[in-house]
Amino acid sequence: MNNAGITATVDFLDVTEELFNRIYFTNIRGEYFCCQQAVPYIIERGRALKIQYPERSWAGGSIVNMSSVHGAVGFAGHSVYAGTKGAINAFSRELAVELCPQHIRVNVLAPGSIEVPSYFTADPSYTRAIGDSMVPWGRVGLPEDVGYLAAFLVSDAAEFMTGHVLYFDGGLTAKMAIPYTPAKGER
Repeated sequence: MNNAGITATVDFLDVTEELFNRIYFTNIRGEYFCCQQAVPYIIERGRALKIQYPERSWAGGSIVNMSSVHGAVGFAGHSVYAGTKGAINAFSRELAVELCPQHIRVNVLAPGSIEVPSYFTADPSYTRAIGDSMVPWGRVGLPEDVGYLAAFLVSDAAEFMTGHVLYFDGGLTAKMAIPYTPAKGER
């Protein structure tokens, strides 16, 4: 599970080369080389599982890379961060294809608004009610919500799933950003 990442909300014209490199090196370079280091161990584990459970021809492993809804939708001030998340999505699809012969699954979790402590420190006026109001489902996501999906993806229950980007966002990427007010009498 590749879950290291950083972001910064900075206008495109104000992004420095140093900030760009820091975000890219952490977000995509970090995931890339973490996967590269992990794969030999996953292959060895798959070999051991095939010996222990010869009926499981699919024995291998699972990689879950963390992305974000920013890899699919735009939000002002996130040009660098969004670029890294789009790169993670593309890299993960490619890696899924390359690792199929070793039965190593590669999928991406792309959460939307997941309330973490930095929400409160970055904006002291932030409240759970504000978070809830931004998500079509009616509540902001919590870290344990992401954990449930990650646990599924690494489990045998997801054995047939590889190469997918799962937007996990309470309907955020599904909803058009255009405000809509129903006409009188409409629902």
